[in-house]
Amino acid sequence: MRTLAFDGRMGAAGDMLLGALLAAGADRDALAPVEDALAIEYAVSEVDRCGIAATRVEVLLTDAASDADGPHDHAHDDHSHSHDEGHGHTGDDDGYSHTHDEHDHTHAEGHGPSRTYAEVVELVEEMDLSKSVKADALAIFEILGEAEASVHGTDLDGTHFHEVGADDAIADIVGACLLLDDLDVERVVTTPLATGGGSVEMSHGTYPVPTPAVVEIAERADWSLQGGPIDRELVTPTGAAILAHIADGTESLPSLDIDASGYGAGGWDLDDRPNVLRALVGDGAGRLRRDEITVLETNVDDAPPEVLGDLQRSLSEVGARDVSIVPTTMKKSRPGHIVKVICRPDDAERVARRLAEETGTLGVRESGAGHRWVADRKYETVALSVDGEEFEVTVKIASDSDGTVFDVSAEYDDAAAVADATGLPVREVMQRAERMVSS
Repeated sequence: MRTLAFDGRMGAAGDMLLGALLAAGADRDALAPVEDALAIEYAVSEVDRCGIAATRVEVLLTDAASDADGPHDHAHDDHSHSHDEGHGHTGDDDGYSHTHDEHDHTHAEGHGPSRTYAEVVELVEEMDLSKSVKADALAIFEILGEAEASVHGTDLDGTHFHEVGADDAIADIVGACLLLDDLDVERVVTTPLATGGGSVEMSHGTYPVPTPAVVEIAERADWSLQGGPIDRELVTPTGAAILAHIADGTESLPSLDIDASGYGAGGWDLDDRPNVLRALVGDGAGRLRRDEITVLETNVDDAPPEVLGDLQRSLSEVGARDVSIVPTTMKKSRPGHIVKVICRPDDAERVARRLAEETGTLGVRESGAGHRWVADRKYETVALSVDGEEFEVTVKIASDSDGTVFDVSAEYDDAAAVADATGLPVREVMQRAERMVSS
C-alpha cells in the first residue's frame, strides 16, 4: 500500500505541510486552482534549517491585491492568536509579527477578509476542484469550525473564523488537499505531534500550549499529542485540522520501502533543532491498526442475570468498546462473575463509574493494557432477495491496511429480522449475505 508518513516530532503547521508535500514529490502546478480563485500566489523556495535543506512555502498577496489592501504592520488585534518571533511556525493561521528580507511582496497571513464558516464553504464550493479534493477541504474546515464552536460555546453556523478564514489559511488547507491528491497515496499516517510548550497571547487572554482549538481537534483525531520539546507553539489549528482529516495515528514511523522523502520548513530557525516536518512516501506492507486502550475489570457475586445481560448496552453508551463476562468462583466458594471492559483511556473513568452504578461493585481495577491491534472495519449493505422480495442486511468486512480481508460477517440483528420475515434459518440468511460481499 502506497503510504505517506509524517514525522511529527517538531509539530505541524499549514505551511510546513505544503512544503513537505512538495518536497516529497507533489507537483507545484497542482496549486493553480487556488491561485486562480484567490488573489494570492505560492512562493516556493529552498531554505536551510539547522543544516537540513527544506522546502519553504509562503502565501503572498498578488500585486493587485496588495495595492488594494493597503499597508499593514502585521499586528492583528482581532485574531484569536497573537504571536511574537519566539514561536516556531509562521505563514499559517497564526498572525506572527516578523519582517522579510527575501522579497518585497506582502504576506497574505491576516490580510483579506475574515469569514464565517458558511462563507468559507461557499468560497471553496466555487473553486475549480475535483469532487474528492473539494470534499476533503470542506471536511477540514468543518473540523476547524466545530473546534472553534466548542471553544467559544457557539454552533457551527454561527462560527466566525478569524485568521483561519483568511486567504492564507484557505490557501494552506485547499493547497494541502490538492498536493495530497497529486501524490496519489492510499494511506496517510503521522507519529505523535509535538505541541511545544509555554503559553501564547490570544485575544481572549493568555493560554497554555497547546491552544484550546488544537486540543479540541486532537480529541477528534486518531493521532496523539505529546508535549515539548521546546517552549514554543509547534502545532497550529490549521495543521492539526488537516492531519485530523487525512492521517491515522502511529506510535512510530511504519516500515516502508521508501521512494520519496522531503522536509517542509517552518518560518523560524530554532537554536539547535531543525524546524521542519519530514514526509516519507513508499510502499508498506498491510498491517493491523494500533488502537490505544485500557482494560477495566471487577468481580461481582450478587448482580442479577438481567443486569449482567444489559451491561454491553449500558457500558457502550459511555465508551466501552467491548464487554466480556466470565463465570468464576469467589471467596467461600460463592459463584460469581468477572466483568472485563475494553475502552479508550480517556473514557475509563466514565466507564468505571457506570460499571459501579450498574453492578454495585465496590471497586474497579484498571490493568492498563496500553493498546491492541485491530483490523480496519467497513460495512456494506446488501440486498438479499427471498421469494421475489428484497431485504437489506449489513455485512461487516475486516481487513488490514493493505486491504487484505480477514473476515466477512453479517450483522446478526439484520439477519434475524429477515429470518423472522421469511422463515429461513438465521444461519442461512447470514451465509447468503456474506457470499454476496465475498463474490
